[in-house]
Amino acid sequence: MTSTLDVGDARLAYTEAGSGSAVVWLHGSGPGATGMSNFGGNLPAFADYRNVVVDLPGWGESPRPETGEPLIFHAADRVCRAMTALGIDRAHLVGNSYGGAVAMRIAMRYPDRVDRLVLMAPGGVLPADAPPWPVGLERLFGYMAAEKPSREAMAEFVRLMVFDESLATEALIDERYESSLRAHPELPIPPNFGDLTPDLGRISAPTLLVWGREDQTVPLTWAPKILAGIPDAELRVLPHCRHWVQYERAPEFNHIVREFLRGGAAAAAEG
Repeated sequence: MTSTLDVGDARLAYTEAGSGSAVVWLHGSGPGATGMSNFGGNLPAFADYRNVVVDLPGWGESPRPETGEPLIFHAADRVCRAMTALGIDRAHLVGNSYGGAVAMRIAMRYPDRVDRLVLMAPGGVLPADAPPWPVGLERLFGYMAAEKPSREAMAEFVRLMVFDESLATEALIDERYESSLRAHPELPIPPNFGDLTPDLGRISAPTLLVWGREDQTVPLTWAPKILAGIPDAELRVLPHCRHWVQYERAPEFNHIVREFLRGGAAAAAEG
């Protein structure tokens, strides 16, 4: 069940499940994205954690506020306010794509709020030669720019997110399409997400990068810059997988992430 929080100048929708150490889940910026559409299938594997799945500002049930601030920076501050309102002093952050960038920004600006970071093909760090954009980002921006985007455009976008296109079910396409029409973002194309590159070295949290080898949205060739920039980062690459790692390879993703988070718990116990 979705609840809402007032965080000052914004209202954030979120879903909470489980109990234990807190994990905050941050979704991507694709059309029709919501916290639960990105991570709902993963939550049962994390029932021994307190899971807070956020709809970031302007997506899902969270209204888009008026702001000239880069979207990553704006969202990171509001997520931290939401954590405070929910009584969460410190949490693991799990974010994919745009949500991974929001997680990195929180770790840079509020390091005492973050235990461990899990980032699936995160945004916010571009190579020197971008644009031209990868085909996945071209489709994303094209959908956002359309005055009345079509269901077929959504189907093309969803199919590009997975290596195994049988996972791009008609039900999933319908869900994402209807969600995108309810909250079609009115953004410049491309949006001003913000650049995290200069501050990668400020991330002190142990960080796990998870990437699909065949990602056509945030390609694997973008990973080394982040891997080299974050002092305590490791990279796992899953073959036969594109951008939606947590969806397309859910069992492996759940296992990898649980092992990584458990490592943090073991270190705390030994300390």
